[in-house]
Amino acid sequence: MTRETEQLSVFPAFFRVADRRVVVVGNGDEAFAKTRLLLNTQAAIVVVAEAPEPAFAALLRQRAIEVIPQAFSADLIGDAVLVFAATGDARADQAVARAARALGIPVNAVDQPDFCDFFTPALVNRAPVAVAIGTEGAGPVLAQMIRAQVDQLLSPSLGRLAALAADYRGAVDRRIPRGVTRRLFWRRFFTGPVADAVNAGDIALARGKAENLFAARGIAAGRVWLVGAGPGAEDLLTLRAQRVMMEADAIVFDALVPQAIVDMGRRDAERISVGKRKGCHSKSQDEINDLLVELGKAGKRVVRLKSGDPLVYGRAAEEMAALREAGVAYEIVPGITSAFAAAADFELPLTLRGVASSLVFTTGHDLTGAVLPDWARLAISGATIAVYMGRTVAASVASRLMEAGLPAETTVAVVENASRRDRRLLHGTLKDLPDLEFRDELTGPVMVIIGDAVAGANFEQSVPLAARETVDAQDVGA
Repeated sequence: MTRETEQLSVFPAFFRVADRRVVVVGNGDEAFAKTRLLLNTQAAIVVVAEAPEPAFAALLRQRAIEVIPQAFSADLIGDAVLVFAATGDARADQAVARAARALGIPVNAVDQPDFCDFFTPALVNRAPVAVAIGTEGAGPVLAQMIRAQVDQLLSPSLGRLAALAADYRGAVDRRIPRGVTRRLFWRRFFTGPVADAVNAGDIALARGKAENLFAARGIAAGRVWLVGAGPGAEDLLTLRAQRVMMEADAIVFDALVPQAIVDMGRRDAERISVGKRKGCHSKSQDEINDLLVELGKAGKRVVRLKSGDPLVYGRAAEEMAALREAGVAYEIVPGITSAFAAAADFELPLTLRGVASSLVFTTGHDLTGAVLPDWARLAISGATIAVYMGRTVAASVASRLMEAGLPAETTVAVVENASRRDRRLLHGTLKDLPDLEFRDELTGPVMVIIGDAVAGANFEQSVPLAARETVDAQDVGA
């Protein structure tokens, strides 16, 4: 029967258990699991178990947990603040629950909601910060799935940051007026240089930055993250990238970054499109550099979101130089580059023992000169070549490599929109590659991978590069 109300049947709360007795009754897996959960707390754990199973017994010895090796009786729980009935036997657990309730002690009977005064949540532990996810016993697996997602979003250093904040709470109460001023202080504390130093593991520096916040007047120092958005699939964004996007005041993004990834940033963050797509640049690189400096100097926390990895054909060097010259702090957050995503789409080994021991990233545009670049010579010696933005240079890449001695039958893999749901996969040989320039249906970013190792790819989901020529030949014959 579907509930017609959005009201909870339980009241979410946190029990104080530090140095207080919490009793777990049981010998087996259920008791083992509840005991492990309680080890996240400072509770004085007591286990009532006549014959704990070996793995459980080992944990009890290792953690020096008090064990009462006898059958359950009500007098064993009289001073407990919580009781877990975890024997694995429904009737036995019900008996424990009735005894606890008679003494006015909240009880949880494993897998028996009617005999539970409270439910154990899926827990994300960043002590002293805790996130508890409950489903009122209806969906423990769902709670664990949500827990995994929340766990990814929270920095591992969050607990250390919260503990540091507790050290300063008294000073803040004395020195910072209530209201907007105090809220602004804490926002800067939790999202600014103090948090950055804690995340880097430098608590001494974090304390120094915290003292600077007390003395600061005017705007806070800004910071820019050069973030790799990956090849396009939302779930290939790194956890660090997700975290900084949730902290950003402004998100500056390129045209190749999918809107779904831009939308993963903080809801109230300013979003600024800077274009930078081939043939359609809404802002010049100098203008982008100036924008990042301007935002950073205004005290903003800025994510500069780039497709793939920021250090691979992302012009990050120019942006870093501008930020350094302006004295704006910045940090690099790597992303998965498109070559790796394209190889994954094809199940393609980029290196292969005895076949290809090196890998080259290039745009192919340097083949226009008279001198053959070093990477082309490496291709002839067996290296795998990943050509970014490869559609428009396909013919020149193929002809120059074949002129240099790379066999015309060398295998080629082509991917449009690598990693995305709308990706297209094509395969062929080096002599087929010029056909790519006539594939007008390919409007997304195209990655070309060339080399002997490509022959080991899975071509079941791809179509031949030369298919168009075959169709035309058949039409002529008819």
